[in-house]
Formats: sequence, structure tokens, C-alpha cells
Amino acid sequence: MKLSDYHYPLPPERIAQTPAQPRDASRLLVLGRTAPRLEDRSFRDLPGLLKPGDLLVANDTRVIPARLLGRKDSGGRVEVLLLHREGPDRWEALVRSSKRSRPGTRVAVGEELVIIVEEVRGRGVCGVRLDAAGDPVAAVEALGRMPLPPYIRRDAPEPRDREWYQTRFAGADKHGSAAAPTAGLHFSDDVLAELEARGVERAEVTLHVGLGTFLPVRAEDLDEHPMHREWYEVPEATAEAVNRALDGGRRVVAVGTTTTRVLEHCGAGGRLEAGSGWTELFIRPGHPWKVVGGLVTNFHLPESTLLVLVAAFAGRERVLDAYRHAVDAGYRFYSYGDAMEIL
Repeated sequence: MKLSDYHYPLPPERIAQTPAQPRDASRLLVLGRTAPRLEDRSFRDLPGLLKPGDLLVANDTRVIPARLLGRKDSGGRVEVLLLHREGPDRWEALVRSSKRSRPGTRVAVGEELVIIVEEVRGRGVCGVRLDAAGDPVAAVEALGRMPLPPYIRRDAPEPRDREWYQTRFAGADKHGSAAAPTAGLHFSDDVLAELEARGVERAEVTLHVGLGTFLPVRAEDLDEHPMHREWYEVPEATAEAVNRALDGGRRVVAVGTTTTRVLEHCGAGGRLEAGSGWTELFIRPGHPWKVVGGLVTNFHLPESTLLVLVAAFAGRERVLDAYRHAVDAGYRFYSYGDAMEIL
């Protein structure tokens, strides 16, 4: 499997810079997983496209305003991107500055927060400690910016990104993602109410999106790509709901590739197991699907592990044909763009 097999041309103007308003006004491209089907719909149509008894599983992680801009004691500018919380005041972080950071480097962010580099781990990744007068998470919430991907360009911070880049599923106590699970951005209260009225069940897992979101795939041979690891949690109630659906022959529909990774990692044996830990699962063609029977997702970057996952679910040619249609039909791409449903 070659990385270049997952390339497609995309005009820059197709990259969405702001989300549809309201959220559920985005477009929805419906693709048949095995049968010929390609329909242009609205995301508001989603409830009618699912069946009573389907189980919709979403990622309830909360994006933190993880991008922090500060200065070293020497005056040099530093950008710190928090990736994963390792303790009450300790994080794994991506530290960017004109000079390589060393243990002991101090970065002042405003007057309320100091970030201290304690360990250099390579490729710009460091172990850092947050020194704040009060709760470090509260200081980050007050001082940080939402960690938008680089293809979303801002001349100045956009306060509305704090709302736009957070899903309806985000749990108040689920802080930890360095990027949004973007398939969840399209859901509104109205859509969720219609899903419930239709008899579509819901459950949630947690996967904190980490460093791999920001790193390109460098290996042409996909078998040589070292997949990034991300922290997940599967509650007992979710495992029970998924297993009941599987036992009853009902469809489990994953909201996004992050949810998909959790379900397939923890359901590799054919039953979803509750628990928490790290997953390094790289889903590519040939993956033995055990849990996920439907997928709601965004349009992903060319030559990305996310596009490879979607192609593994519905077939490379089928997916790339759908992407070509989406480009020609004026769909909006990437994090703030439109959605696909594969059933």
C-alpha cells in the first residue's frame, strides 16, 4: 500500500475557513459502503437516513485552548502546544522557538502562567510543567487559543472559534484534546432530538486527539508508518450498549475516525471491552472490521491516515470517486467543512 495512492487534487478555495451556520446547515454526501449510492444531502437529513435501533457512538473529548504564546527569560518568542495531560500540572507538549529548548527553559505566558521544560523528548516534543497561582487548567483556559489546524488561517484570534471548534458532545470533565473530533461539529440540539425521536440510540467514548493530527505521513509504504498513540476511555455503559447492538444485529454508527479507532481497538475480539489506555491502531485496507457498520466523517487531507481509514471502510476507489464528486460539486473540506455518511 502506497501513500501516493491516497492523493487527490483540491483547490485551495475548497478548504473551509469557518463552519456552516447553524452547525447542521452543512452539506452531507451519502456514500454506499458496498452498493452504488452517492447522494447530495443536508446534514439535517441525517436522522432520516439512520434506522430505528441504530446505535450512534460519538467522541466526548473536550478541546482545550492548547496553543499558548509566550516568551523565554531571554525575551525570545515561544509557542507551546499542549498535547496530553500527564499529571495535575504536567503535560506533553510541542514547543516551537527559534532555538532548541532545553530542560529548565522557562516560558512566561502573560503574568499568570509559567511553562517549564523538564524533559526534551525529540521532534520538538517536551515534557513540561505548568506553574500557575491557581488551577493550571483554568490558566490555560484563560490564556490559550484554540489549536486550529494550519490550513485555517487567522490574521487575529477569532473568539468564536472557542465555540465553533468544540463539539456538542464535549464533556465538561473531558479536557484533553489538541484538536477537535471534527465529525461531531455538525450535530445540533435539533438533530440530536430528531435522532432520539426516531429511535436511534446514543453512546459515547473518549479519545483525546494528540500529536499525530499535526504530523504528516512520511513513509511511502504505509506498512512502515509508525502510528501515533492516543489516550482512550470506554465506559461500561457504552460497552454494554455496543454489545447489545451487535448481539441484536443492529448497526453501530461511529461519529468520526477517532471514535472508529476506539471501537475497533477495543472490539478487536468481536465484543467491545470497557477500559482505558493507549491505542496505536492504524486502520488501513485489509482491516477486519468487528464493530463499526456505519461512519459519519468529514473530508480529510490527501495522503493522511484518516483518508486511509475511510478508504479501508468503503474501498479506495469508491472513496476517491466520492471525493472527486465532492470537489466538483463545491463541497467544503477539512475541519470546518462538510460531512460524509457511509452506510
